[in-house]
Amino acid sequence: MTEDKRVSRNSAEPPKDGLAGAQRWADYLDWVRGDLIEGVLALSRDDQRTPRVPSGWTPLELLSHVLHMEQRWFVWGFLGEDVDEPWGDWNTDEPWLPDDSDDTRPAATWLVADDVTAEQLADRLEAVGARTRAVLARHPLDARAAVGGRFEGDPPTLEWICFHVLAEYARHAGHLDIVAELATD
Repeated sequence: MTEDKRVSRNSAEPPKDGLAGAQRWADYLDWVRGDLIEGVLALSRDDQRTPRVPSGWTPLELLSHVLHMEQRWFVWGFLGEDVDEPWGDWNTDEPWLPDDSDDTRPAATWLVADDVTAEQLADRLEAVGARTRAVLARHPLDARAAVGGRFEGDPPTLEWICFHVLAEYARHAGHLDIVAELATD
């Protein structure tokens, strides 16, 4: 049977007749996470560390960001577990705070140490993905996140977190597509 290209143009996308519920969320998160990893690893080491957009982020910083982002939502957020440096992708522990100084302090930006490689970040992101798959296998989608980790009150449901994380991944996958295209010019 041939694939209907009107439904999906990417053969790596989870099948349209796959299992619904938590398994579908896990499959889609795996797909987009893997796409980001492949996209960054396909770039040369120089292109991984070269900013190509006005905001100044690099593909390596993007990979670090999604690794920390997913961990913040599922491990620190949903499970309520302590994580080392939950905001370790940023140059500040409070990246949401406005820069209301006299402009001598730089705005919050993503940051990756010079000795960190894309392969190391990819391995760490795969480990975070394994944790996410375990969370989705063990908890109902309507379960509320723990209070005391990331959330002080009114925690979201696991399904809401899945929506949020997948949306963030999708936005960043599009960003990476553009930056990769600019890198080949």
